[in-house]
Amino acid sequence: MHRMLGLALGLTMGLTALPAAAQDLSDGELLQLFETQRDAFRKAEESGMGRTRGLTLITVEDARGPTEAAAAGAPANAPPEGGEGVTVGAASGLQPLAPASAPTPVVFGQLAPELQVNVRVEFAFDSAALSPDQKPRLEQLCRVMKASDIARFRVVGHTDASGSDAYNERLSILRAEEVQRYFVTECGIDPARLEAIGMGERFLYNAEDPRAGENRRVEFQALS
Repeated sequence: MHRMLGLALGLTMGLTALPAAAQDLSDGELLQLFETQRDAFRKAEESGMGRTRGLTLITVEDARGPTEAAAAGAPANAPPEGGEGVTVGAASGLQPLAPASAPTPVVFGQLAPELQVNVRVEFAFDSAALSPDQKPRLEQLCRVMKASDIARFRVVGHTDASGSDAYNERLSILRAEEVQRYFVTECGIDPARLEAIGMGERFLYNAEDPRAGENRRVEFQALS
């Protein structure tokens, strides 16, 4: 299984308390972190080395990239390996997601801890459905992202190390797309400003406990 250690701006799914008190940030502080991230991505790209202070760009050869139906909401279910279907969209009443695309190379930004924002959102085990009681935890992000002048955000799905690589890849993109869909359909963010990818278990939040709940998360990155 993938055991790459990585941290970034995150929406963390799980019950374990997080070291960063991101839920206590003001709108202005959250916006400032997004703007700092955007500046870091620009500097890393301009450096010609794929890195700058606080950020390293990593090419992941077999990541799950965005699906064409993520913004359109085309219906289809996506059963993972093992025979059980992943629950998608049932709790929100939205249409199920289209199947994820085939793995494709993705440039992922590994951010330093001081550039992270961690907002805890809980997904049930083996599920990608965003339940109504979790949506209030996304409201501040919705408000800040919608009002900002940041052109593009990336929503990155992560899992813990339970299950096969293929299953975790699948679940991670479904969770990212479910959150992306919330921001489009309920928050009103232009879908052109969002993209969703899945990293599976590559970048564990808690590498010392690969199956810990905090590893099941969705991460936000301000790209441009």
